[in-house]
Amino acid sequence: MTEITTEKQWPDNALPIESMDMDAQGVGHRADGKVVFVDGALPFEVVRANVHRKKDNWEKASLLEVLHESSQRVTPGCPHFGLHAGACGGCKMQHLDAAAQIAVKQRALEDNLWHLGKVKAETILRPIQGPAWGYRYRARLSVRYVVKKGEVLVGFHERKSRYVADMRQCPILPPHVNAMLMPLRKLIGSMEARETLPQIELACGDHVTAMVLRHMEPLSAHDMDALRAFAVQHKVQWWLQSKGPDTVCLMDGALGEPLSYALPEFGITMPFKPTDFTQVNPHINRVLVTRALRLLDVQPTERVIDWFCGLGNFTLPLATLAREVLGIEGSEALVARSGENYVFNQANRDKPLAPTRFVARNLFEMTPELLCQDGSADKWLVDPPREGAFSLVQALAELHQQPELRQGWTPPKRIVYVSCNPATLARDAGVLVNSAGYRMSFAGAVNMFPHTAHVESMAVFDLI
Repeated sequence: MTEITTEKQWPDNALPIESMDMDAQGVGHRADGKVVFVDGALPFEVVRANVHRKKDNWEKASLLEVLHESSQRVTPGCPHFGLHAGACGGCKMQHLDAAAQIAVKQRALEDNLWHLGKVKAETILRPIQGPAWGYRYRARLSVRYVVKKGEVLVGFHERKSRYVADMRQCPILPPHVNAMLMPLRKLIGSMEARETLPQIELACGDHVTAMVLRHMEPLSAHDMDALRAFAVQHKVQWWLQSKGPDTVCLMDGALGEPLSYALPEFGITMPFKPTDFTQVNPHINRVLVTRALRLLDVQPTERVIDWFCGLGNFTLPLATLAREVLGIEGSEALVARSGENYVFNQANRDKPLAPTRFVARNLFEMTPELLCQDGSADKWLVDPPREGAFSLVQALAELHQQPELRQGWTPPKRIVYVSCNPATLARDAGVLVNSAGYRMSFAGAVNMFPHTAHVESMAVFDLI
């Protein structure tokens, strides 16, 4: 990107934009130094903006006019994206070139690591990226029957609003799901329960598409028949949810081919249920798993622990390389599911997987004692939720600072940390580097969610 030219005289109310923040807002400074966040503005643009919120140290504004346009500004790929009334809030960066989006996310990662964790990676990894469109294999679509219009809306919420956007297409969804949006609206509109169907949760596998319909009243025979006809026509599985997540069940109870995704490089197939946590972007997930295991550099003689293991997305590929693997997860239900996936893959392989055990543990209440109880491991893979793994790395730091607590336990030589929140990664990296005896060898961004401000990343820590 080129810097803003100073040759032209801009109006007094012109605002130069210097960068982009984690909410995809342009960031500029007034002449008096006050920070202004501008929705819709891009780095190195000069804009006029309408301030709608003022605080002592900052202001928030919406874009009125671009006086000097960034060379990275592009035409959004979806007509529902923008700042206009009713615009969809699912994406925030469609007006920025895809390569520039990745650069912004990489910068956000590095800024967080330094400002929050006081750490810098010795080597910056090349960002992981994939298809910019049709990637979103998981989505929670809101449903609303608008009585006054006699029309059904199915989609994401409007930008900064609780209302459902009038979405007629969504190019970040897989093409076959995008093509279903208008038929879904017609289907819901034809149902007797249309006013009490608040949500459809989408889950796509490699070969099966499932939809979980939240219904607040029992469905009539007419409505069930309508769902069955739609399922046949559009080749989807309907699952029904009458109350909480534990009430989700397959409609009619007869399961054909189950949902699953493959990790072909490792010969692994992962069956899952539509409410299980799986990565939104399967294209990036394959690359992510491959890079994580390559960086971990697991040897056939090594024991590895996979913290926050979920369904075994990293655990089972690790079991194709290591001597022994331990998967640790907070949810008893996920521990059971990961065990089932291990058995399934073990039965369908020529070369057996390494001995692998799964245990449930509250990973937000880790102690040095519990850490020692799980035994020493040569390598760790850590893949926490947005809250990060502070309790885990703090326990590791305590064992580093108080060797008398170890009783024969030894720390891992290498840790690969996969993060969906650069702020908590930075916090945890600060503990590992400044208190636990590690150096940060590598770090890089992962563009798991193109056109959104969400930053996924990966970092590698080596014992000094």
